[in-house]
Amino acid sequence: MKKIFIIISLFSISFVSSAQVRIVPEIVKENFKNQYPNAKISEYEDLLVKVIVKFTLDGADMKATYTNKGSWKGTDKEISYATVPAEVKDGFNKSKFADWAIRESTQIYLPGGSIQYRLRAKKNDLQLKYLFFNTKGRLLRTSITI
Repeated sequence: MKKIFIIISLFSISFVSSAQVRIVPEIVKENFKNQYPNAKISEYEDLLVKVIVKFTLDGADMKATYTNKGSWKGTDKEISYATVPAEVKDGFNKSKFADWAIRESTQIYLPGGSIQYRLRAKKNDLQLKYLFFNTKGRLLRTSITI
Protein backbone atom coordinates (compact mmCIF):
# COMPACT_ATOMS: atom_id res chain seq x y z
CA MET A 1 0.00 0.00 0.00
CA LYS A 2 2.85 2.37 0.87
CA LYS A 3 4.53 1.72 -2.51
CA ILE A 4 1.33 2.49 -4.38
CA PHE A 5 0.94 5.77 -2.49
CA ILE A 6 4.53 6.77 -3.33
CA ILE A 7 4.07 5.93 -7.00
CA ILE A 8 0.80 7.88 -7.18
CA SER A 9 2.39 10.83 -5.38
CA LEU A 10 5.37 10.91 -7.76
CA PHE A 11 3.06 10.65 -10.76
CA SER A 12 0.91 13.51 -9.44
CA ILE A 13 3.92 15.74 -8.80
CA SER A 14 5.26 15.00 -12.27
CA PHE A 15 1.90 15.71 -13.88
CA VAL A 16 1.39 18.99 -12.00
CA SER A 17 4.87 20.30 -12.75
CA SER A 18 4.64 19.42 -16.45
CA ALA A 19 1.17 20.95 -16.73
CA GLN A 20 2.55 24.36 -15.77
CA VAL A 21 5.20 24.34 -18.46
CA ARG A 22 4.20 25.26 -21.97
CA ILE A 23 6.04 25.91 -25.15
CA VAL A 24 6.45 29.56 -26.11
CA PRO A 25 3.87 30.29 -28.83
CA GLU A 26 5.40 30.13 -32.32
CA ILE A 27 3.72 33.42 -33.27
CA VAL A 28 5.76 35.18 -30.57
CA LYS A 29 9.01 33.66 -31.85
CA GLU A 30 8.12 34.54 -35.44
CA ASN A 31 7.11 38.13 -34.66
CA PHE A 32 10.24 38.66 -32.57
CA LYS A 33 12.48 37.32 -35.34
CA ASN A 34 10.81 39.63 -37.88
CA GLN A 35 11.09 42.65 -35.60
CA TYR A 36 14.66 42.03 -34.39
CA PRO A 37 16.39 39.88 -37.05
CA ASN A 38 19.91 40.65 -35.75
CA ALA A 39 19.17 40.07 -32.07
CA LYS A 40 20.82 37.38 -30.01
CA ILE A 41 18.12 35.81 -27.80
CA SER A 42 19.20 34.87 -24.32
CA GLU A 43 15.86 33.75 -22.85
CA TYR A 44 12.12 33.46 -23.35
CA GLU A 45 10.10 34.01 -20.18
CA ASP A 46 6.54 32.74 -20.60
CA LEU A 47 4.18 34.29 -18.07
CA LEU A 48 1.04 32.76 -19.68
CA VAL A 49 -0.63 36.10 -20.48
CA LYS A 50 2.57 37.60 -21.87
CA VAL A 51 5.97 36.50 -23.07
CA ILE A 52 9.15 38.42 -22.31
CA VAL A 53 12.06 37.94 -24.67
CA LYS A 54 15.45 38.87 -23.21
CA PHE A 55 18.01 39.60 -25.91
CA THR A 56 21.10 41.53 -26.93
CA LEU A 57 21.14 43.91 -29.88
CA ASP A 58 24.13 46.03 -30.87
CA GLY A 59 25.74 45.32 -27.49
CA ALA A 60 22.72 46.46 -25.47
CA ASP A 61 20.68 44.18 -23.19
CA MET A 62 16.98 44.52 -23.95
CA LYS A 63 13.59 42.97 -23.13
CA ALA A 64 10.67 42.81 -25.54
CA THR A 65 7.18 42.03 -24.29
CA TYR A 66 4.54 40.27 -26.39
CA THR A 67 1.05 39.06 -25.63
CA ASN A 68 0.61 35.30 -25.75
CA LYS A 69 -1.08 35.93 -29.14
CA GLY A 70 2.10 37.52 -30.50
CA SER A 71 1.24 41.24 -30.34
CA TRP A 72 4.22 43.42 -29.44
CA LYS A 73 3.61 45.55 -26.32
CA GLY A 74 6.99 47.26 -26.04
CA THR A 75 10.73 46.91 -25.62
CA ASP A 76 12.87 48.05 -22.68
CA LYS A 77 16.51 49.06 -23.02
CA GLU A 78 18.53 49.85 -19.92
CA ILE A 79 20.58 53.01 -20.37
CA SER A 80 22.80 55.11 -18.16
CA TYR A 81 21.31 58.28 -16.71
CA ALA A 82 24.03 60.22 -18.52
CA THR A 83 22.44 59.25 -21.86
CA VAL A 84 18.90 60.28 -20.86
CA PRO A 85 17.84 63.25 -23.04
CA ALA A 86 18.24 66.72 -21.53
CA GLU A 87 14.47 67.32 -21.79
CA VAL A 88 13.76 64.28 -19.60
CA LYS A 89 16.40 65.31 -17.05
CA ASP A 90 14.91 68.80 -17.01
CA GLY A 91 11.42 67.36 -16.48
CA PHE A 92 12.73 65.24 -13.60
CA ASN A 93 14.52 68.22 -12.03
CA LYS A 94 11.31 70.28 -12.19
CA SER A 95 9.17 67.48 -10.72
CA LYS A 96 8.29 66.94 -7.06
CA PHE A 97 10.76 64.01 -7.15
CA ALA A 98 13.79 66.20 -7.96
CA ASP A 99 15.42 65.46 -4.59
CA TRP A 100 15.12 61.69 -5.09
CA ALA A 101 18.12 59.64 -6.25
CA ILE A 102 17.95 57.94 -9.65
CA ARG A 103 18.79 54.22 -9.34
CA GLU A 104 18.28 53.12 -12.96
CA SER A 105 17.13 54.45 -16.31
CA THR A 106 15.27 52.64 -19.06
CA GLN A 107 14.31 53.67 -22.57
CA ILE A 108 10.98 52.13 -23.59
CA TYR A 109 10.02 51.68 -27.23
CA LEU A 110 6.26 51.42 -27.72
CA PRO A 111 3.96 50.51 -30.61
CA GLY A 112 3.31 53.46 -32.90
CA GLY A 113 6.93 54.60 -32.68
CA SER A 114 6.68 56.47 -29.38
CA ILE A 115 9.44 56.39 -26.79
CA GLN A 116 9.21 56.82 -23.03
CA TYR A 117 11.82 56.96 -20.30
CA ARG A 118 11.39 55.14 -17.00
CA LEU A 119 13.47 56.37 -14.09
CA ARG A 120 13.64 54.30 -10.91
CA ALA A 121 13.89 56.86 -8.13
CA LYS A 122 14.50 56.40 -4.43
CA LYS A 123 13.95 58.82 -1.58
CA ASN A 124 14.55 56.32 1.24
CA ASP A 125 14.21 52.59 1.88
CA LEU A 126 10.40 52.82 1.88
CA GLN A 127 9.87 55.31 -0.93
CA LEU A 128 10.76 53.87 -4.33
CA LYS A 129 8.94 54.77 -7.54
CA TYR A 130 9.09 54.38 -11.26
CA LEU A 131 8.68 57.72 -13.00
CA PHE A 132 7.58 57.64 -16.66
CA PHE A 133 8.47 60.58 -18.92
CA ASN A 134 7.82 61.26 -22.59
CA THR A 135 10.62 62.52 -24.85
CA LYS A 136 9.68 66.15 -24.11
CA GLY A 137 10.26 65.64 -20.37
CA ARG A 138 6.63 65.55 -19.29
CA LEU A 139 5.95 63.25 -16.33
CA LEU A 140 3.25 60.87 -17.58
CA ARG A 141 2.70 58.65 -14.55
CA THR A 142 4.33 57.06 -11.53
CA SER A 143 4.14 53.60 -10.03
CA ILE A 144 5.37 52.09 -6.80
CA THR A 145 8.30 49.69 -6.99
CA ILE A 146 10.27 47.58 -4.56
